[in-house]
Amino acid sequence: MKPLYEQIYESLKQDIKSAKYEVGDQVPSEKELSTYYNVSTITTKKALEKLANEGLVYRKRGRGTFVAENTSEVDHVKKDLTSEKLLFGLVLTGFDESFGNDLIASLEEASLDKGFIILRRSLSIPSREDKVIRELLEYGIDGLIIIPAKAEHYSLEILKMVVNKFPLVLIDRSFKRLAATTVSTDNKQAAKMGIDHLFDLGHENIGVLIPKDNDTTAIYDRINGIMEAFAEKKIVVNRELWCSDIKSPHPTDGDLKKDIETIKNHLRENPEITALFALEYNIALLAKRAVEQLNLMVPEDISILCFDSPPRNTLESNFTHIEQDEEVIGRLAISKLIEMQKGDFTIEDIHVPAKLVIGDSTKKLDR
Repeated sequence: MKPLYEQIYESLKQDIKSAKYEVGDQVPSEKELSTYYNVSTITTKKALEKLANEGLVYRKRGRGTFVAENTSEVDHVKKDLTSEKLLFGLVLTGFDESFGNDLIASLEEASLDKGFIILRRSLSIPSREDKVIRELLEYGIDGLIIIPAKAEHYSLEILKMVVNKFPLVLIDRSFKRLAATTVSTDNKQAAKMGIDHLFDLGHENIGVLIPKDNDTTAIYDRINGIMEAFAEKKIVVNRELWCSDIKSPHPTDGDLKKDIETIKNHLRENPEITALFALEYNIALLAKRAVEQLNLMVPEDISILCFDSPPRNTLESNFTHIEQDEEVIGRLAISKLIEMQKGDFTIEDIHVPAKLVIGDSTKKLDR
């Protein structure tokens, strides 16, 4: 049996040939076809795109799809279609100055001559993510870049896109049984690099601060990198020094106070800790405040290292941190979407190297 989009394509093609839809007539929209055939808008979009590629219809964004002249003007229609800029959807869990702003800037720059981007946030809420994806597809996007809300369970909307070969790139996440292209930081290598830096400074009693919502592949890979670094140095990992009760990623003011108290209690219970590795920048900020409230100093008493840290002026603290290359991640994501638009759906799991940036929050351990 032919794919559903092929069946819809052939039905519409027959309607055009039989003059049910005449030259200049508007054919049903993706949403109308989706309702009529009880299929996803991804499927109907592919059917309309195939008609457009053959010059039988032409599409005007925001207005609809219309029957083209079946004459020499077909070539002109095709030329217009290929010169039309693409429209990409971008769904992030959230963004701030530590991670997300540079990614958005990179995506905007990489797509400048190729198309436009519509940005939406899921706030890590699966139901909101599904709603946003459906709305973007109904609007007529040509491809989607997304940081999924959850890592353990992908949404039905994401599965539909993969099954229907809709141009899709996942950022900072991957799913074991989902054949989708991903672009992310090499989090395992990055975390290992961070721990090695602390080892070089003489720290072995390292507290790792992990967000409570830690089921993402990024956090999972960072933890694996930490474990590997300890193993290579033949240093025993003391998981008692780790804390994973910190609210993330959108804490309230009340949660912030609780998180600071949680870190303070953790330090009181484990006075042997000489360094903290925060797996997220916002946690590093909480850790610094907790250390100071205990009348200790960073880095004189406790060193702090984290992932990402926005640029600071000379009057503010600049964390030693692992810097993710958001510019490269964004450029690669756009490049992969363009390739998919051209029909190349080769699945890739791309890992972008990170780098260590030395700040003023770590120092050599005094023996």
